[in-house]
Amino acid sequence: MKIKEIDNIELEYLKKEDYEELKKAMTSAYKTMPESYWKEHHIEALVNKFKEGQVVIKINGKLAGCALSIILDYDFFKENHTYKEVTQNYTFDSHTNKGKVLYGIDVFIIPEFRGLRLGRRLYDYRKELCEKLNLKGIAFGGRIPNYHKYSHELTPKQYIDKVKRKEIEDHVLNFQISNDFHPSKILKGYLDGDVASNEFAVLLEWDNIYYEEPSKKTATKKKVVRVGLVQWQMRPYKNLEELLQQVEYFIEAVSGYRSDFALFPEFFNAPLMAESNHLSEPEAIRELAKYTERIVRKFSELSISYNINIITGSMPEIKNEKLYNAGYLCKRDGTIERYEKLHVTPDEAKVWGLQGGSELKTFDTDSGKIGILICYDSEFPELSRLLADDGMDILFIPFLTDTQNGYSRVRNCAQARAIENECYVAIAGSVGNLPKVHNMDIQFAQSMVFTPCDFAFPSTGIKAEATPNTEMILISDLDIDLLRELHKFGSVRNLKDRRKDIFELKRKENS
Repeated sequence: MKIKEIDNIELEYLKKEDYEELKKAMTSAYKTMPESYWKEHHIEALVNKFKEGQVVIKINGKLAGCALSIILDYDFFKENHTYKEVTQNYTFDSHTNKGKVLYGIDVFIIPEFRGLRLGRRLYDYRKELCEKLNLKGIAFGGRIPNYHKYSHELTPKQYIDKVKRKEIEDHVLNFQISNDFHPSKILKGYLDGDVASNEFAVLLEWDNIYYEEPSKKTATKKKVVRVGLVQWQMRPYKNLEELLQQVEYFIEAVSGYRSDFALFPEFFNAPLMAESNHLSEPEAIRELAKYTERIVRKFSELSISYNINIITGSMPEIKNEKLYNAGYLCKRDGTIERYEKLHVTPDEAKVWGLQGGSELKTFDTDSGKIGILICYDSEFPELSRLLADDGMDILFIPFLTDTQNGYSRVRNCAQARAIENECYVAIAGSVGNLPKVHNMDIQFAQSMVFTPCDFAFPSTGIKAEATPNTEMILISDLDIDLLRELHKFGSVRNLKDRRKDIFELKRKENS
């Protein structure tokens, strides 16, 4: 399936009613192992014993992949074991809520949907479940289906060593290793009938670094959101395809750190105006607007492929013959939402004829509720306060500033927004020069992440900062539960302590 054909991706619990579709999917996924599908009573037992451990990925409503798992008292199985033993003869009676390890029973993606990095989503879900349940880690017996080709000359250990050194290609084992699983031992006679692996398997493990020994003290589970800011270098590009290659490079890098969000700057695609430099400025930016739909479509494909929510910065866009500065939130579930710049600068109105937008809203994501304001909008505190009243936890600000004093306005106002609204604020801008683009020739930026100023946060209110005027990415973890504590127990409580008896702030009905 092609990414552009995807309307929706959902990760949900496996239900008993999914069985017939699951059976058909397993038959498709395991063509080299006929009859290797779970019977209906097996699935029923798994769902009844451990619902959270059984998940499926559905694309456009069709089952595309599945992950099955149980919890084990792992000490019992730490030595050599077989698949039959670990499942207690496929009854899954080995599952225990008192166990310390999440054990993978099965994971697969059907051939039709391979290449979309869906397997990574299933592994990420298991990791998140492991952290949520405070388990020590994840383990499973990984097949080595290419081993039969080398078994006459290599032992399983030698084979694995060569795979790790990239001397032998094994896409299954390489995929597992690239997802932070480390081989810990060889399991002999692991799976009956696995001729391709000579019935060998590799015990693969992932350690939960956040595991804590159970305590009698009350502890709050933390929810951490990882954001990746792209400090974009303005440089000449031959065409749109070359610019999009650079976009994908950054998304791949940010996604590689398991970030939940990637933030691009305002007008990051301005270098493409160089080919229209012979035109007037209003004409040139309207030519640039012709690329916007294609760029947004590509961003959406990348958000799905790399499993990350992307805030596209902003681009010129023509709606009803008027020119706007707009951006898109491309979610990893395949949905797309639009935002727009509400306040345009005097220069943007005079030189380009930009119009201010009219819609202000928060966005619900799988990592919490966020707000997005483009550059100049950050200098109007009423906007972010309305978003905070809607429950915003993170405010993203893509910006473009040419001079250091212009940057300072955005930077200082963004930090004020974090303090007064008790939220995180992330800003990302562009650096470098564009000598062949009128009105966009110089850039100044330092991307940053701001926090409220209280004991649970950095005393300066700065969580992370990029090197000024240097192309780079900035990764930062934001603990949302710290905001919840601040709202109730902060040294000062800007939201709660407002004097609503003497003033009020409200939006008009059409905004």
